[in-house]
Amino acid sequence: MVGRALVGVAYYLHASARYRRTKKFFHNLLENSSYPYKKFFDYTMMVLIGISVYVLIRHVKHDISPEWLFFNNYVISLIFLGEYLLRMWVYSDSSKLVIERYEHDMFLQRPFRWVRTLRRIMSKKIEYMLSPSAIIDLFAIMPFFHELRMLRIFILFRVFKLFRYTKSLTQFISILSSKKFEILTLSLFATVIIAVSSVLIYVMEANNPDSPINTLFDALYWSVVTIFTVGYGDMVPVTDEGRTVAMAIIVAGIAVISFATSIVVSAFTEKLDVIKEEKMIEDISKIGRFYLICGYTPLSQQIARHFIRKGVQTVILENDPDKVSRAQKEGFLALSYNPSSLHSYRTLRIDFDAQVIAALLVQESDVLNVYTALTIRELSMSVPLYSILVHRENRKKLSLAGINEIVYTQELIGLVSKEMSGSPVAFEVIHALRSENSGVFIEEIGLDSQSAERFFEISRQKLFYTRLIVLGLSKAHSGTFVFNPSAESLAEAGDVAIVIGSRALIDEFKLLLYQKGRR
Repeated sequence: MVGRALVGVAYYLHASARYRRTKKFFHNLLENSSYPYKKFFDYTMMVLIGISVYVLIRHVKHDISPEWLFFNNYVISLIFLGEYLLRMWVYSDSSKLVIERYEHDMFLQRPFRWVRTLRRIMSKKIEYMLSPSAIIDLFAIMPFFHELRMLRIFILFRVFKLFRYTKSLTQFISILSSKKFEILTLSLFATVIIAVSSVLIYVMEANNPDSPINTLFDALYWSVVTIFTVGYGDMVPVTDEGRTVAMAIIVAGIAVISFATSIVVSAFTEKLDVIKEEKMIEDISKIGRFYLICGYTPLSQQIARHFIRKGVQTVILENDPDKVSRAQKEGFLALSYNPSSLHSYRTLRIDFDAQVIAALLVQESDVLNVYTALTIRELSMSVPLYSILVHRENRKKLSLAGINEIVYTQELIGLVSKEMSGSPVAFEVIHALRSENSGVFIEEIGLDSQSAERFFEISRQKLFYTRLIVLGLSKAHSGTFVFNPSAESLAEAGDVAIVIGSRALIDEFKLLLYQKGRR
């Protein structure tokens, strides 16, 4: 009977969309650092912790109003109690555990072992309750029992809850936790030194009436202060034997501090790349719209520079760490992730429909580009995909992978070579135009209704007529391209003019075009 009721409740909760949404909401609010509302929750909890500590300090020598005491002892404690219970709730999915055990027993044609299932559920909850963070949360609730005045000191444990809500503190603890063995070794070494030095200094100094070290606790206090190089000077050995022990302890203290410093420095050095990568992932999540470039090649380098000059953000994904390092040195936002892996995009939390303008696949392998396209199409069917084609026979495969535009570089080179085969000078001109060091730029200028009327008039002014080349007009209505438009050609709103010239000349042309157009 109990087992049947337990299974019924588990299936009901598992099938309830409202229950799943509610649990997911609280899980995101408490645990998901990328959830937009979590930071407001964290700030609120930090303010409550600050109020609790203020009330504790203020109450030492001053009277606190009953309202503030009630707010601190009851309201804040109840809020922390609710947080504690919610964290225990979202820590594990009890209904899923029940269903898994029930279906497993039914498959083996044996009675449902509901007692064992309850034990497993309780073990999961106890596993959370025994975690360090949960113990701190529990101690932070203790001031709720304000009648027991001694328990008010547990308000100080609320300060430790700041580790939950401050990412930098959490990150610091996680970095140090990677050096557990070294820290344990250092702790054992320091403990042995303190124990031995405490006994020695007590034996040497306790029988001397002029010595301030009269008890074993005094000796322990002196050892701790000395070995950690604090040296208050309130207790000083007066015997020669005691001073000899002090010299040895001072040397040992320097060794302990040096060892501790080396552990912290090495931990941060090893995790520095991880910290930088996490920071870059956060930066990506804050970018509104960007182009995703998959693969770092000379072509992708040129593409990224072009977008940066246009003021458009780009993100480069490359599986080769050496290439990523070169890209970062060039000033690009590059990450060492496999562009063809679904795990990469889930780790980076990229929303293709909301963030990615288009994905450019420029890896030096058609196979990699196909896999990357299939992976991206699994996440989004609408994001535009553009890819280079390395081998002509793979064009259909790239097309079937969902790539919108395919560029075969050899065809472009062949077309240019064919057209310029008898004109070596013209070929050099084309080569110069695509070189960044030539000082010559090709610019697209969008025209509105007013600037379209004045476009040809301004382009034929003395300043521009012989120095700025109007290559053509891309017509908005017909979708055609008018090469080298004549004086009788008409520019219309929505057209895009392609001009060639120096950067200064193009900027001056655009300035006059838009200024005159507004008069």
